[in-house]
Amino acid sequence: MGVWHGPSRRLPTGALRKLARKKRKYEMGRPPVETTIGEEKRKVVRARGGNIKVKLLQATYANVSDPKTGITKKVKILKVIENPANRDYSRRGIITKGAIVKTEIGDAVVTSRPGQDGVVNAVLISEETKE
Repeated sequence: MGVWHGPSRRLPTGALRKLARKKRKYEMGRPPVETTIGEEKRKVVRARGGNIKVKLLQATYANVSDPKTGITKKVKILKVIENPANRDYSRRGIITKGAIVKTEIGDAVVTSRPGQDGVVNAVLISEETKE
């Protein structure tokens, strides 16, 4: 079933607006992809205009960049520590942009959108930044 991303039926005053037309195909959206930790799994989806989106369903590794040295390494994700997008996501191990993940080289904050980019990019968090 599709998700409708058309204009809201509510006016800023709170009144209900009468729609002048029905829903359109180009106003359609999709349910969010909740990327979890597991064996790498991707899904390629055709977007508007023939473009493609690579949705990351499960991730094992993240490209973690160290801001002090400028070196980026591909490291294994151990677990999701915190996810400010939804407090339930950290318990379920869902990775979104802004999530703090525990990796082999330390804690890192996710900077990419895995559900739309198809890859997990992250930046190492220093001990001073955490406090």
